[in-house]
Amino acid sequence: MLGNSVVKELTVFFPFYNEEENIEKLVARAVEVLEKLELDYEIILVNDGSRDRTGAIADVLARENPRIKVIHHDPNRGYGGALQSGFGSATKEWVFYTDGDGQFDLNQLELLLPLAEKYDIVNGYRLNRQDSIIRKINAACWGWLVKILLRFQARDVDSAFKLYRREIFDHIEMKSTGALIDAEILARARRAGYTLGEIGVRHLPRTAGEQTGANIKVILRAFKELRQLRRDILNTPARHG
Repeated sequence: MLGNSVVKELTVFFPFYNEEENIEKLVARAVEVLEKLELDYEIILVNDGSRDRTGAIADVLARENPRIKVIHHDPNRGYGGALQSGFGSATKEWVFYTDGDGQFDLNQLELLLPLAEKYDIVNGYRLNRQDSIIRKINAACWGWLVKILLRFQARDVDSAFKLYRREIFDHIEMKSTGALIDAEILARARRAGYTLGEIGVRHLPRTAGEQTGANIKVILRAFKELRQLRRDILNTPARHG
């Protein structure tokens, strides 16, 4: 346990969509890491309308461990909808999430915890991102665009390895149900006055399941949401107190 960390209790959640090959080992690793850190924790599994056995496996895991709970979406609500459910259901003082594809080393969660002493948000940006060159170019262009249009700064906007003070979600309203969600949360939180710290973390190649982020429908939906929500995001009020 990092004895001087301000993080004593933590909600960890994972959005899953058709991740039957990843969910069991990912949850087992999460329990192992959280027990080692000696945190008061809960784990939330958000099954976002999976068509495979992801939901059934999640239910078994929850029955076996009282610290685990499952949220089922039927039908699929999109990546943003899954993150909204995870953040909205968190009960601990701090919230951490990462994707259900196993592309992050959960042992590196402990790198984020010391930064919580100084920051309300800790972003683990990907070192040596393990994706195709096309996906990396698309991500770089998207990140550049949203940072300009939403007027905030962050490295690796869409990295799914972030730690948040839970109270942030009492003060901001999430409206994106798609891939804009990461940028929306960061932009709204920064405009509300919350602080952001960043640290590099390892990124791992996907070993099972299929990526959906490069789907043309997902990309077009993200641009549509950016156009629709930009003004609303920029009008996010500062928090009081």
